[in-house]
Amino acid sequence: MSAYLLGIDIGTSACKVALFLEDGRVAAQDTREYAVYYPQPGWAEQDPMDWWQAVCTATRQVLSQSGIQPGDIAGIGIDGQSWSAIAVDGQGAPLCKTPIWTDTRARRECEEITGKVSGDALFALCGNPVQPSYTLPKILWYKNNRPEVYQNAQAILQSNSFIAYQLTGRITQDVSQGYGLCCFDMRRKQWDMSVAQALGIRPELLPELFDSHQVIGAVTPQAAKATGLLAGTPVVAGGLDAACGTLGAGVIEPGQTQEQGGQAGGMSLCIDQYAADPRLILGTHVVPGRWLLQGGTTGGGGALKWLRETMCPELSYGQMDELAAQAPAGCDGVIFLPYMAGERSPIWNPNASGVFFGLNYAKTRAHLIRAVMEGVGFALRHNLEVAQDAGAYAHTLRSVGGSSNSRLWTQIKADITGHAIHVPASDTAATLGAAILAGVGTGVYQTFASACHKTVKITRMDEPDAGKQPIYDARYAQYRELYTRLEPMMTGNDQ
Repeated sequence: MSAYLLGIDIGTSACKVALFLEDGRVAAQDTREYAVYYPQPGWAEQDPMDWWQAVCTATRQVLSQSGIQPGDIAGIGIDGQSWSAIAVDGQGAPLCKTPIWTDTRARRECEEITGKVSGDALFALCGNPVQPSYTLPKILWYKNNRPEVYQNAQAILQSNSFIAYQLTGRITQDVSQGYGLCCFDMRRKQWDMSVAQALGIRPELLPELFDSHQVIGAVTPQAAKATGLLAGTPVVAGGLDAACGTLGAGVIEPGQTQEQGGQAGGMSLCIDQYAADPRLILGTHVVPGRWLLQGGTTGGGGALKWLRETMCPELSYGQMDELAAQAPAGCDGVIFLPYMAGERSPIWNPNASGVFFGLNYAKTRAHLIRAVMEGVGFALRHNLEVAQDAGAYAHTLRSVGGSSNSRLWTQIKADITGHAIHVPASDTAATLGAAILAGVGTGVYQTFASACHKTVKITRMDEPDAGKQPIYDARYAQYRELYTRLEPMMTGNDQ
């Protein structure tokens, strides 16, 4: 009898749990939403126990829905959102809500970090600039502003490692999440404890590192009771959601690129040689011997979700697609800057803001919807161009996430970037990637290549329309100039 693999995805807005057959087909899946808290400007928090409750509820639902016996599950993999800073006590309980990846409260701590160790030295070590959204500045924020949390913390966990702890009772971290801490040696994939100490971080807060497919423990009796899983089921370390989504899209060889169509946007370009650029994000892939040169933007599917909720709540996403298709390529001059929560790569401006440009009485909702789609496509092109400057060249893009269900949107992205876009069969790429990690770790699959060959199927391909290239080249140039001109106003340097 075939084994089943369970994938758990801790996203920004919801937890997804999916049970897969060995060939990648979904046997059952469930999604549970949870809240994001915004207590102050620049803050964005979640309660890790909300994640765990969502995992328990969704897992029980998946088991009930599928009728599969828990003992038939060969392994469990977990992926999660980046740059958490979950301070846990000696029993693994969170000491406070965790700032998430859109939280930028730790700006002063970034200055503190580069005052102790030069930014150039840190970049040479970890391949990334110091940013307030990253994990290590948030740890120092605890130290400076919540000393009781810092002093009582036994470890700082990431989203997937927190769920792994709830399942197994083991404190761990996978290597793909290391890039949020500037004391992580990106080449050696180890902590540099001397840098951690120089930055004022207690070394014991940094968990033991594991490869993403490595089995780190098994489901405990307590976790089995909470989830309905079988005690003793192997659990692997798991990894970053973007990296697992990249694996779930079959991106494991150099030049292959995942296009992210979830709440956030961006791309993950697979490379086999270390290559860093301060405008991009460099991370360890969940596949050994590979890195991911990533472009992460705050305005992805979330920008369209915002537009729907605020301006056209009566429309379905399908109806929004139909409207957007009525507007021409280039949107009759309407341009959207998708910087809805500041912006990450490649401009790294937490003060950047969303902008509609080119409105007049002749414009309709169709123009606004299409402009949002095009703006996200322009942000993707910007990141791809910067990656090329760094010597990393993308081939075909593989689109994952909810936005990939819109054929119009993937075609717009293909036309803007000049890259063909392939869409895998499942929109559960992140959970599939997590499940593949579990499959490789437990021996269900012998290699990552054989796992992808068996599980990843392409359902459609969108080729760039060369006839639209001149239009989009012109609009893209305006998109870039628009931010350049508005940047002083966004950052308050226009006096």
